[in-house]
Amino acid sequence: MIDRDILLNRFMKYVSFDTQSDEDNDTVCPSTKGQTVLAQYLADELKRLGLRDVSLDENGYVMATLPANGAEKAPVVGFISHLDTSPDAPGGPVQPHIVTAYDGGDIVLNQEEHIILSPKDFPRLLAYKGQDIMVTDGKTLLGADDKAGMTAIVTAAEYLLHHREIPHGTVRIGFTPDEETGRSALLFDVAKFAADFAYTVDGGELGGLEYENFNAANPVITLYGRSVHTGDAKGKMINAISLASKWQQMLPAGEKPEYTEGRDGFFHVYKISGGVEQCTLHMLVRDHDRDRFEARKQYLRNMARFFNETYGDHTVVIKEHDVYYNMLDVIRDGHMDVVDLAKDAMKAVGITPVVAPIRGGTDGAQLSFRGLPCPNLFTGGANFHGRFEYLPLDSLKKSCETVIEIIKLAAGKEK
Repeated sequence: MIDRDILLNRFMKYVSFDTQSDEDNDTVCPSTKGQTVLAQYLADELKRLGLRDVSLDENGYVMATLPANGAEKAPVVGFISHLDTSPDAPGGPVQPHIVTAYDGGDIVLNQEEHIILSPKDFPRLLAYKGQDIMVTDGKTLLGADDKAGMTAIVTAAEYLLHHREIPHGTVRIGFTPDEETGRSALLFDVAKFAADFAYTVDGGELGGLEYENFNAANPVITLYGRSVHTGDAKGKMINAISLASKWQQMLPAGEKPEYTEGRDGFFHVYKISGGVEQCTLHMLVRDHDRDRFEARKQYLRNMARFFNETYGDHTVVIKEHDVYYNMLDVIRDGHMDVVDLAKDAMKAVGITPVVAPIRGGTDGAQLSFRGLPCPNLFTGGANFHGRFEYLPLDSLKKSCETVIEIIKLAAGKEK
């Protein structure tokens, strides 16, 4: 149904844009120029394809409409993906290449630097034996998160524009900046988007369907020490670096990302900076259960109280920041039909839905709480946020076919 070459060429074009977001730049949106450049390219592309109401606002949000075709009373369905790639690994220039008919062995990404994508480290690779897989040269991430999602959405819209014999309702498309920093949904204009429900196309491997995600907080912990000349420091110096080490050690040992899975929550210190006088820790607090999530935040407050009682007032200051909450609390309250529609679409294109909680979050989490039910669909990619990211091309094709099938099935419903 879908020409794989069209998908491949579109994806290759999108990953040529370096669109890493910058979590330290929270004063402007998008946080990086590359996202603005890609947003403009997308807006121009959507106009060329013939979509209507194409807009690019001052914050880098792109929206467009595929007008209804013979099913004007059908609900308005939306599809959303994000412009940016993760700042966790080098973002460009991306040098992708295709491993043809993967043989099940090691994939040498970079001979000179001995960077190898191996099923010994990533056993899921073996599920794609015999398929064509896109990888990088081992120096950057690939960018399937979420340029594969963008590719699936735009190609689906193009297909329907070229196949007027397929009836469908109004379809809305949205591309957002700065998803990887957790800020993408903040300025998303839900009223302007005007969809009855939507899907983010931002998931991982084939068949993934997600409507349960972490509750998420990103607190910043600042520890204050006292600097004294090392020659006269006994009994006087308080080393904030040592305090930071103690803080890390006081976190529950087994409740860190490297020891957890499924619905397990965690604490994670992912960045540290500073010196003797002051040390700052950037943390992630995650849990699927809202009560346990709130208990985790309280645990950090109790730790801060202990430090302040032990080392003096204002030794520790916590800047709390809740990022998103579990969309399950919204979806299960009257919106499971949106999930069922996606399941039916997957089955129709020969995919077994794989429903699992997201150990992360998507735009859809925040949007669901803002009145736009928004589960998450697979893109086909794997090993996101790193140089071992890969994309089976058959899975990307199925992602696009799933989007088309959802639109077709929605045409048979009424608002």
